Amino acid sequence: HNLEMKHLPGADPELVLLSHRYEELERIPLSDMTREEINQLVQELGFYRKETPDAPVPEEFQFAPAKPLPTLLPHQAPTADGKTPPKHDEEEHPDL
Repeated sequence: HNLEMKHLPGADPELVLLSHRYEELERIPLSDMTREEINQLVQELGFYRKETPDAPVPEEFQFAPAKPLPTLLPHQAPTADGKTPPKHDEEEHPDL
């Protein structure tokens, strides 16, 4: 759940973690990992694996991975000039 596989010919495989606003949080190279190691990594990161493709996802995993994201803070501090930073558009990332 909340994991999408994209094949990019010629690119080294990597796991790209995005925030709910599609901002890149981290890139993890996968070239030297086995399928089992990748499955374990995804599980450790907090992703939920559905039993079947159409199985429901428990509420606690709806926004998995459960790792706290800095962009989810309830209040944004003003900038040095005292103005609140502009809000980002929450549109879907064009590459997804």
